[in-house]
Amino acid sequence: METNTAVTATEERVPLSSKLWLCSADCLCTTLNSLLTGGGMTYFFTKFLGMQEGLASTVWIIFAIWNAVNDPLFGYISDRTKSKLGRRIPYIRYGSFFYALFFVLTWVRWPIGTSQTALFIQMLSTLFLFDTLYTAIATSLYVMPYTMAVSNKARGNIFLLKIFFTLIALGVPLVLFPLIKPEPGDDPTRFQLIMAAIGLGSFLVIFFSTFFYKEVVQNESEEELGILKSVAACFKNRSFIVFEVLSFTVIFIQTILMQGVIYYFDEFDLPMQFAYGALGLGAVFGVVLWATKVKTWGVKTCTLLMCIIFAVGASVMAVFGKYHAVALAGFFTAGMGFAGGMFLIPLMNGDVIDYDESVTGIRREGMYAGVNSLITKPAISFANAAFLMIAKAFGYDTTLAAGLQSDWAKQGVLVAWMAVPALLLVICAISMKFYPLAGAQWAQTKRELELRHHSAENG
Repeated sequence: METNTAVTATEERVPLSSKLWLCSADCLCTTLNSLLTGGGMTYFFTKFLGMQEGLASTVWIIFAIWNAVNDPLFGYISDRTKSKLGRRIPYIRYGSFFYALFFVLTWVRWPIGTSQTALFIQMLSTLFLFDTLYTAIATSLYVMPYTMAVSNKARGNIFLLKIFFTLIALGVPLVLFPLIKPEPGDDPTRFQLIMAAIGLGSFLVIFFSTFFYKEVVQNESEEELGILKSVAACFKNRSFIVFEVLSFTVIFIQTILMQGVIYYFDEFDLPMQFAYGALGLGAVFGVVLWATKVKTWGVKTCTLLMCIIFAVGASVMAVFGKYHAVALAGFFTAGMGFAGGMFLIPLMNGDVIDYDESVTGIRREGMYAGVNSLITKPAISFANAAFLMIAKAFGYDTTLAAGLQSDWAKQGVLVAWMAVPALLLVICAISMKFYPLAGAQWAQTKRELELRHHSAENG
């Protein structure tokens, strides 16, 4: 009891201004990425610019290879970065301008021609440039809660606030893009100006946010492992492998939801406000449920239940999503699932990193974030490619105007949208059986780590 009291009494408080600026920067960084990789880029190049679906799918597959190198390399470098600003802030502050610039240039046809080859080059180049900056900024923002705070209570408060900002980051593309997207043959000027304004505003918020938060937890010792051995060491952590199954699935579903919803509202007459209302209600209910029950049920049990509920909702939606009542229930369970993904999965990640430190004595947030991205970034590519291929297999015709697809093609939209997520969620539920960070022994390890960090912070 004395150890618990000591730890609780010394838990730090992160200033509200720091949390708000961090969450705002993360929100806008995610918003730009969601607008681009969450179906917007694919739609713009295939339906508006006329790029062949096969070439677009090839771009995403090639891009996945770059992510296999890009993300763990940056995590390795950032863990070893030494500057007066810390290990992460320089990348956020100075990368923000170029990140926004490449976002804006995505929606402008480059002066290299109008052929399929020119479109292929533009899409691939833009995606590579944009994502390289996204990796540097998003990875740094992703690990900041683990470096701003040393206690689970302080981290949890950041994650709870971050959920609402993340809902904005996911909701804005879902609502905005279908409303402003240019149809084939339209003048894209209005759409391009809106995207440019979003890019500029995001740059300003991300840049200035770096003056309002700082890193508290730094590396306690120098890591001697090279990059390959450092990557391999992550996979020796069994809890990390289970976490990655969940993390991959969350990113895949987030991407394919935003991809599929564009096509869903084109082909089905469910009012958008009702659908997003159900999604929002599910998210709010999920936040309350998971934040309350994680204290008694634990991360492991809550995550298992979240996967089961979400899997059932996605399965029913894939078959019967054309019916309004089923669709509303599907959007509601999706909201619960997203809330769980945004709250429970980061807590799992923190535990995975803490476990690694308990074994090695080294903080390796950047390396774990990089390897996590190595696995989850391809989920973005696979989600985009899978949706296109499945929908095409059902006869979806990208040359037709909204609402003119055949009944079988409309069913294909539902299957392409929800069937793979349902399967992945079942796999996630099964994998949670092998997640080891639960129970009294892990709780004791966490208490010891918090006490160690408190002692180091106060000299």
